[in-house]
Amino acid sequence: MTDITEKPANPLGVAVVGAGYWGKNLVRNFHNLGALRHICDPSRPLLDGYAATLPDVPRTTELAVVLADPSVAGLAVATPAETHYAIAKAALSAGKHVLVEKPMTLVEAEARELIALAESRGLTLMVGHLLQYHPHFLALKEMAAAGELGRIDYIYSHRLNLGKIRREENILWSFAPHDISMILTLAGGEPSAVQTTGGYYLHHAIADVTTTHMDFASGMKAHIFVSWLHPFKEQKLVVVGERKMAVFDDTLPWADKLQLYPHAIRWENQMPVPVKAEAQRVDIPQGEPLRLECQHFLDCMASGRPARTDGHEGLRVLRVLNASQKSLENGSLPVPLTEDAPAGNAPDHFVHPTALVDAGASVGAGTKIWHFSHVLKGSKVGRKCNVGQNVVVGPDVSVGDGCKIQNNVSVYQGVTLEDDVFCGPSIVFTNIFNPRAHIPRMHEVRQTLVRKGATLGANCTIVCGHVIGRYAFVGAGSVVTRDVPDHALVVGNPARRIGWMCACGEKLGASLRCPACDAAYVEGEEGLRPA
Repeated sequence: MTDITEKPANPLGVAVVGAGYWGKNLVRNFHNLGALRHICDPSRPLLDGYAATLPDVPRTTELAVVLADPSVAGLAVATPAETHYAIAKAALSAGKHVLVEKPMTLVEAEARELIALAESRGLTLMVGHLLQYHPHFLALKEMAAAGELGRIDYIYSHRLNLGKIRREENILWSFAPHDISMILTLAGGEPSAVQTTGGYYLHHAIADVTTTHMDFASGMKAHIFVSWLHPFKEQKLVVVGERKMAVFDDTLPWADKLQLYPHAIRWENQMPVPVKAEAQRVDIPQGEPLRLECQHFLDCMASGRPARTDGHEGLRVLRVLNASQKSLENGSLPVPLTEDAPAGNAPDHFVHPTALVDAGASVGAGTKIWHFSHVLKGSKVGRKCNVGQNVVVGPDVSVGDGCKIQNNVSVYQGVTLEDDVFCGPSIVFTNIFNPRAHIPRMHEVRQTLVRKGATLGANCTIVCGHVIGRYAFVGAGSVVTRDVPDHALVVGNPARRIGWMCACGEKLGASLRCPACDAAYVEGEEGLRPA
């Protein structure tokens, strides 16, 4: 129980459920972020051990006590994997946000149930795929997305150690989720087939060593080697691209963790000849990945934005784990992965034959996606939306229920649309404030939030990093360079407020009473609010 220091209180409280082997790290980080409100664990001696370092933090063995605590807005769950579903479901049902350690659940149907429950209640459901918050992996992810590595041909990862040996799960479920998560992110989708072999040395039914091979529709291949019977610790991800190769080695000092190798292949006399180059360090500001993950959870709870490793991402990893386990149990035969389908195997939304919805993207019931549009990986489009022609959504964008996105609109990464947002034809969102073609800056994405019921008029431009308030109205052709208050009517370049709008879309007069629906308003700190 070290490195616990007093920090200013965070208004959003978190309870850590499961405060032992890994949970103690969550306790430390949430306390240091000023957000720890409760510790829950079935072991009374373990809880008593926190008395000296955290005397003011309540401790309990009963989950119900935590769920009834009004100071707790979210739960961080670090209990055994078989308990994740029940605890997460109870927390979401009680109106609490949830960060659950990997794997999200053990059963895909349970994972889908948790996703649906969280979305129906507007709650954050986040999975603790820690390396998705590691600054070096984030840099590697941006390099791959920007094409700096060229076409990625194959990826391999080693996660090896003579470490804690579990009996509640095999090495595949214990070590591999982090690597699967990273590889799916770099690949931009799920594999088409998975094949896993294993070795059973300490127990006849629990694999101590596994090797998983993944084939992707793009032609890319990947493999994962995990073991807890290894003479030394190795945590290495190698990405081989046609232009550069990258090595992320988490066991090295910070400055050496991510290195690029601009090797090349030269053809001489119809024979390939390797041309080796010196490794290039990538300078990344230092930051503790778990602290960044915990802060991301707090930020998502506060803003309502989707988590980087949300329930859908957790489900994708779970699908690969289950396919790997099936292959392991069936003589290492390849197991194909099929696309997720709604109940009854019948689509509950419409996608035009010329449109594309990537693997890993989700589309809600009743939504229509029209000609030549593209919903990229990690994006979520809600129910009863209408997405016009030549629209791009994503990657990793959240579109709420009932939204209308007219023709020729790109909703880029960093943009979030709440429910019932109207995006007029050819409006423009930006996500980088000072872009240069020759300088990768996707790590500098500025978030844009368009709140419920807002209207963005045709050809307007929303400069990144701002909030468009509830039921605000941005006039056609306007350029938004600052936050827009709730119900504000703004026009011009730069856009300025010239009046107020009712939720029904009518302009309000000086009395702030709608001439159409008779709704009355008063001015508040964030704009208008109902009287």
